[in-house]
Amino acid sequence: MQRVALLDIVALGRNHIGAHTPAIRDFAERSGGVRILAPAFPAVTTTVQTSMLTGRPVSEHGIVSNGWYDRGEGEVKFWKQSQRLVESEPVWREARRRDDRFTCANVCCWYAMNSDVDVFVTPRPIYRANGRKLPDCLTRPAELRDLLQRRHGVFPLFRFWGPGAGIESTRWITEAAIEVADRYRPTLQMVYLPHLDYPLQKLGPDHPEIERHLRELDHEAGRLIEHLEGQGVRVLIASEYSIEAVERPVALNRVLREHGYLELREERGSEMLVPSESRALAVADHQVAHVYVNRGSEVDAVRTLLQQVPGVERIVPPDELGLGHHRAGDLVAIAEHGSWFVHDWWSSEDRAPDYSRTVDIHRKPGYDPRELFATSRLRAAWKVALMKLGIRTTLDIVPLDASLVRGSHGRTDSRTGREPVLLGVDEPDRGDAIPCEAVRSILLEMMFG
Repeated sequence: MQRVALLDIVALGRNHIGAHTPAIRDFAERSGGVRILAPAFPAVTTTVQTSMLTGRPVSEHGIVSNGWYDRGEGEVKFWKQSQRLVESEPVWREARRRDDRFTCANVCCWYAMNSDVDVFVTPRPIYRANGRKLPDCLTRPAELRDLLQRRHGVFPLFRFWGPGAGIESTRWITEAAIEVADRYRPTLQMVYLPHLDYPLQKLGPDHPEIERHLRELDHEAGRLIEHLEGQGVRVLIASEYSIEAVERPVALNRVLREHGYLELREERGSEMLVPSESRALAVADHQVAHVYVNRGSEVDAVRTLLQQVPGVERIVPPDELGLGHHRAGDLVAIAEHGSWFVHDWWSSEDRAPDYSRTVDIHRKPGYDPRELFATSRLRAAWKVALMKLGIRTTLDIVPLDASLVRGSHGRTDSRTGREPVLLGVDEPDRGDAIPCEAVRSILLEMMFG
């Protein structure tokens, strides 16, 4: 068996490979050139990663977005981490059947928890009773956590997501991936390098500071490529999607509220969403939203209503998009280029739930890139100080101004020259994009010939 590493460099576009990414550029030049990757729809993290590792369509593996409305529990669930949510077989199970010596390691790719890989590292905060959220990680084997955090520090959770997100988390993941490669020598190693995702959403793809972030990312990716190739590992680099410039947030839930479809409950002056009692609900995820309609007789009316909203390109049944799965909405909304969906429903900012101003990826019924911003770093420092003193408080530092967000993704029709890429494919380039579902078979071919 040939050892192989899949490096998931999120949001790496064809236009990024050049002077500011010499290590990635050199890797591409010596390993088959730059190939375009065709992402699954929607082009979001968990959907594309799962499509790559299972080789199956979304309608079969069931990861219809980064989150969805659970009709059975009547709750919106985002960023769940259990591999058992994936309803198709991942690549490592087929590899084990081919050779029982095969081993697999997952370093921070999604659905690491509750999985059957041999080794994994994944972010896992500690939630204290006083409201504090402490950085930490979960590993298999358990002692790997202590080794990594003793040598490289505690997993930098607040540099992984939130207003402080930066290169520090990608650097820590790179160090962890090197440790895993040295210590366990897995046949297949999957590594998630997220750094580009943050500035591209926060600043937009054409901001001049992106060049600095590219150099930072390239340094870490280059170190990892060099180390892995030094062990004889073949490297495959994939990008999940590309990010386009946006300037218009679209609040579908406010439209549904205005027409009586959304059910709210007042709690201490806040307007709280009640998904299970709502006749229609939009679960927003970047440029795509799943719309769940409680009564089948109202699907057409909801579709007609939302199709008229400025910034909406299409409202279509999920089957037309390859999302025919019970987790999908009854309708799927696609934003126009330059627009993205925000989950907001409140009538005014002072009526928004308290968690809307916090980094709370699990409670919010939609993806919220405003969590990359802070209203005041001084206020943040004061709040953290209170928490460290054991005083219960809310870290309410996230702004509600959706116009701050400058980049988004989810559509699959990237601008020419900015498409997501696949590097390390040793086969003739016929000029066509490689479907992300083909990554599974490419990995198997690289390992077993």
